[in-house]
Amino acid sequence: MSEYQYYEFRALDRRLTAEQQQRLRSLSSRAEISATRFTNEYSFGDFRGDPGRLLEEYFDAYLYAANWGTRELAFRLPRALLDAETARRYCDEEHRAWVKETAEHVIVRFRWDDDEGDDWIEGQGLLDPLLDARGELAVGDTRLLYLGWLLKVQLDGLDEDDDKGLEDEVEPPVPAGLRELSDSLASVAEFLKIDDDLIAAAAKASGPLVPVSDDRIADWVTALPASEKDKFLTMVAEGEGAQVEALLVRRFRRESRPAGAAAASAGRTAGELLAGAEARRAAREEAEARAREEARARRAAEQAAAYERHLEKLTGRKDETWQQVEKLTMFSKPKEYDQATQLLKDLHEIARREDDIAAFTARVRELRTRYTKRPSLMERFDKAGLPRLE
Repeated sequence: MSEYQYYEFRALDRRLTAEQQQRLRSLSSRAEISATRFTNEYSFGDFRGDPGRLLEEYFDAYLYAANWGTRELAFRLPRALLDAETARRYCDEEHRAWVKETAEHVIVRFRWDDDEGDDWIEGQGLLDPLLDARGELAVGDTRLLYLGWLLKVQLDGLDEDDDKGLEDEVEPPVPAGLRELSDSLASVAEFLKIDDDLIAAAAKASGPLVPVSDDRIADWVTALPASEKDKFLTMVAEGEGAQVEALLVRRFRRESRPAGAAAASAGRTAGELLAGAEARRAAREEAEARAREEARARRAAEQAAAYERHLEKLTGRKDETWQQVEKLTMFSKPKEYDQATQLLKDLHEIARREDDIAAFTARVRELRTRYTKRPSLMERFDKAGLPRLE
């Protein structure tokens, strides 16, 4: 199988300058480069650049996918929007979920590795539905970080050679809204292959997500001191509108949060969550198997009822059915042979129910005698278990 690698970087807060784009061009002659994007695909060879360095210097989002099973996602946020110590409470294990600090930014990276080597994936379009997760993190929603911790737990549970073991590690603060992931966070979980059952087990300790009311935040912004409003307007004029939005929403949520409503650890260990996910998976699979069996039984009952109606109709017109068999067997055509054989099977069942097997057998043997030199027809009769010549 040929190799495939896909790299995509996005500049979200600030556009790349012409000089920056030129420096990036030195890393790849065939990459697609614009003021907001750098993408490249490889069917052989490797990218000469260091994704970590590119994140530190240029970009706010990064996605990597390879067909041997590796997937990586990273977001860079200004230090004012993401506290590094908070991020490290969730993401503290390099090569799975980890944090990198620069003078101005905090970077969170998530990596899934699958040793199966059969993860064919096309990279184009994968990053777009994931980008809103960065904005949610920027306004103080830590669900992305918690998903990173679950990724670490899941990979630890799958890694039989990992002697570090996270089973006794107590989970970090559980954010609200795990039961109702946004579309973007759900896409992140899908891209990183985070187990749905593990997310559901963790979500048992997660409260509902309280939406931000437009009326409440408008009143709150109106009450801000004029000096702060001037500062925020200046930032918007300087091209930092997205950061201003995040800062305001983040602060509003913090100041509007009821006492005691901050995220807290439920005291569960990684091992307990893995066990809970396994129990949920077993129960779900049992329920799914039961549903499949019930559906199969319904289909069988419906088919049996339909067959009974069919036989009832044929019983009232047996002579016409025998005539139809005669016509279908006159010509050497596979389709007509199949139809004739099925009608004979139906007539055989009617004869069995009416205790008239002898007459049925005689008529079938007559057909066999007449068409004994048609092996295709005789083979169909044999497979259908129709009476043979003595």
